[in-house]
Amino acid sequence: MTDPMTSNYPHCRFCKATLRRTVVDLGMSPLCESYLTSNQLNKMEAFYPLHVYVCGECFLVQLEAYVTAEHIFSDYAYFSSYSDSWVEHARRYTEQVIERFQLGPQHQVVEVASNDGYLLQHFVANAIPALGVEPAANVAEVAVRNGVPTLVQFFGEQTARAMATEGRQADLLLGNNVLAQVPDLNDFVKGMKILLKPQGVITVEFPHLMRTMQGNQFDQIYHEHFSYFSFTATVKIFATHGLTTFDVEELPTHGGSLRVYARHADDASKPVGERAHEMLDREANAGFHSLECYASFGEQVKETKRKLLSFLIKARREGKSVAGYGAPGKGNTLLNYCGIRSDFLDYTVDRNPHKQGKFLPGTHIPIYHPDKIKETKPDYVLILPWNLKTEIMEQIADIRSWGGRFVVPIPEVRVYE
Repeated sequence: MTDPMTSNYPHCRFCKATLRRTVVDLGMSPLCESYLTSNQLNKMEAFYPLHVYVCGECFLVQLEAYVTAEHIFSDYAYFSSYSDSWVEHARRYTEQVIERFQLGPQHQVVEVASNDGYLLQHFVANAIPALGVEPAANVAEVAVRNGVPTLVQFFGEQTARAMATEGRQADLLLGNNVLAQVPDLNDFVKGMKILLKPQGVITVEFPHLMRTMQGNQFDQIYHEHFSYFSFTATVKIFATHGLTTFDVEELPTHGGSLRVYARHADDASKPVGERAHEMLDREANAGFHSLECYASFGEQVKETKRKLLSFLIKARREGKSVAGYGAPGKGNTLLNYCGIRSDFLDYTVDRNPHKQGKFLPGTHIPIYHPDKIKETKPDYVLILPWNLKTEIMEQIADIRSWGGRFVVPIPEVRVYE
């Protein structure tokens, strides 16, 4: 007889094996970028399980896909250009790859999930042909307005074949923080293989699973991120589709990311470098080939929740006011998992005008312009995009004039005096 408690396990989106091992269960949560208007507050809101599994065959860490990518990304509230440090990160990357691969006007650069042109604008400024592929029409419109040609398309095998037929194959094909947002990984990577010129280079960036777990960065988990990558799993996925990862860099972004370089498997001009071998060895030594490696993460997450709630309860009992800074996807995971609503957090602020005047999904905390902090002078400012804490502390350093203090929740609660 089939046990109804165990018969409905999901399957791995890469290798199709049955997913039986939980990494962490964050309960029920809304889509993290589904910001609400005031007339939506009293209407039904969809919550979905935020239950993370690891595949026992290929060790890909992943969520089930409860909603389609079209539903999430066709109209999107995230605009990369509102983070100064992220734009600067993109500019440095552009300089680096132009020099390393000797890119010039005769080459074609294509970025998948190019957002508002925050990165490709630097190639355009260097007279290097650049083309973005971005599914969110509202975001792509901004890129085009800023001089970055952009196709409003979801990327995959079909889109890649059409682009290749039109002569739009890439010498450099890049995707920053998009691999996690792809429900059909095989279709996506197959498309990259098709679009890449014979001697071309792929670069992708994503938060490094090893750093996510070591740094207790569970708020990086949300429905818009379908998968969470180790270097080991990435190498395996690319290799299955005829692509070889030949180099890897460690980056400070998003609490610790990887930039992976790949090329066609038969392109002998780019040998696999020492950094790639070393990263595979490091992950193997850390146990990422073993299911036991993933077992302790859930308890770390529970302890972070307890510490944050203890801090907020104590602050409120002492009559202190607490406001938030930022309305990022990661913040919505943190707040919903911890059950933090306006009883603990008066409001939050964000530089993105597309979020101002709206409310956070699930918690219904209002989002204001950053000037609200100067108006209300809170005792504490909880920085939700903790990966940008240095930039944010500089932007609103004057909270110290009234004795205000910054609070960072990850990897554990820390108050900056």
